[in-house]
Amino acid sequence: MATITLHTVREKQVLDITPDVEKFLAGQDAREGICHLFLTHTTAALTTADLDPGTDLDTLDAFAALVPKLQYRHPHDPAHMPDHILSTLIGASLALPVRSGKPVLGEWQRIVLVEFAGPREREIACSWISENCGVRESAGT
Repeated sequence: MATITLHTVREKQVLDITPDVEKFLAGQDAREGICHLFLTHTTAALTTADLDPGTDLDTLDAFAALVPKLQYRHPHDPAHMPDHILSTLIGASLALPVRSGKPVLGEWQRIVLVEFAGPREREIACSWISENCGVRESAGT
């Protein structure tokens, strides 16, 4: 299994990782199938997003508005708890269809890591599942 290692530079950040995923797929000689990404952290998330200018900041503002201001009981650091909640809501994994060796994305979609507690080093475990999955087609069918 391959990993993508990233370094975020801000506390809160939306980072375009589409080129990193495309590089991973090129190394797998991927054609048709599914690319699975799993983020091994609990204060960041994976998703797709439109990255027109300013949409990253709009997205971060909207995410922050989703988490209520409560008296959290997290023993490590209660102020850190909203980061964990957002990671849980958005998710730590992403499955992407792949066609002709590239992720299938809409015109404006990009694959993004959303950082909530940076700057940090982040790792994403990457898996490639071929459309054929090793199944042979019978000549008679």
